[in-house]
Amino acid sequence: MMPGERAPDPREARSPAEFLARLQALKDWSGLTYRELTARAEARGEVLPRSTVANMLSRTTVPREELLTCFVRACGVGPEDLGEWQAVRRELAARGVYEPVDGDPTGAGPVAAAVSAADPQAVSPADPQAVSAPADPQAVSAAADPPVLWPRDPAEPRPPDAVSGTAARPGTRSRVRRALVAAVALAGLVLAGVSLVAVLRDGHGAHPPRTLTAPAAGDVRIRVIGQDLCLGERRGARSGQIHQVPCADAKVPLYSLAETAGGRWRIVSDHPDYGPGCSGIPSGGRIPGAAYEDSECGDPSRVEEFALEPYGTPVEGYRIVPADSATPGSCVTVVGDRSAAWARLAQAPCAPDAAGQLFSFDRRP
Repeated sequence: MMPGERAPDPREARSPAEFLARLQALKDWSGLTYRELTARAEARGEVLPRSTVANMLSRTTVPREELLTCFVRACGVGPEDLGEWQAVRRELAARGVYEPVDGDPTGAGPVAAAVSAADPQAVSPADPQAVSAPADPQAVSAAADPPVLWPRDPAEPRPPDAVSGTAARPGTRSRVRRALVAAVALAGLVLAGVSLVAVLRDGHGAHPPRTLTAPAAGDVRIRVIGQDLCLGERRGARSGQIHQVPCADAKVPLYSLAETAGGRWRIVSDHPDYGPGCSGIPSGGRIPGAAYEDSECGDPSRVEEFALEPYGTPVEGYRIVPADSATPGSCVTVVGDRSAAWARLAQAPCAPDAAGQLFSFDRRP
């Protein structure tokens, strides 16, 4: 939710269908996943199963008052506004229509109110990951990098002696040239050794080149091209945020691909704590930089189908493109330090060089 932005107003609804649309808009406004809503309810000593919320939002009738109350509280609505939701719900349950006694409380007129109520996309929640997103490690490391010192040109004449003001003798210049050549050769050996250590540390020297694997239905491990890193979650976190982690540790959750109509794909997750789910982009992809996250399948507010598009000739990797995202031209992208473990993934504009946007769908043993 954006600071200072009001929650959707239930009094704009005139029918049960419009009331359900306002409830969906309230979930979008909260920026919370099903998991986080359940956790918030548990913190209050209430029970709000994820499946119950999903079923409630897909129905055409108003929910029970106790379920409505629990859901609205979990979304962050305070006591001062809770009564409005309950009053509108009671009126709709009893009469099937809501008509404010004192006229339109929004001042926008019934036509404008009906249009707003029917469009839950009118509210723009903030990315729930934005608050907790770490600072870009690249900016920190760049500031700490020491300057590079290059040797002088060995062929350059030695300047006049700083004390006597006379030019160096020819024999001295020859010795200096030989010393500089030796220094340059030694520096080259040192740089080569550092590069070899870096290659071994990154795993490129310890493993043979990995084979690029095209998408296919079944169990997969989703690997980031150019890194020995794969997609996964932090065990114990409730947000569902997906990060890149060392492939040897990419066991939570387990992923598989399921092909849907039109050549699109659903990326199915199997979490040891939360059970089956789907990877997706919240709020229909309307939020620039929205988190790429795992949650329960079937949430109508999320983008849960993707085009897995090959990139390059020959193919260098596959982009994960959210299908029908409200932000066209977006790709699932590693953000922050793309070479570091635990960098998170989010929706971002597809880059011409596809940096941080290419993946291989390796067969999972």
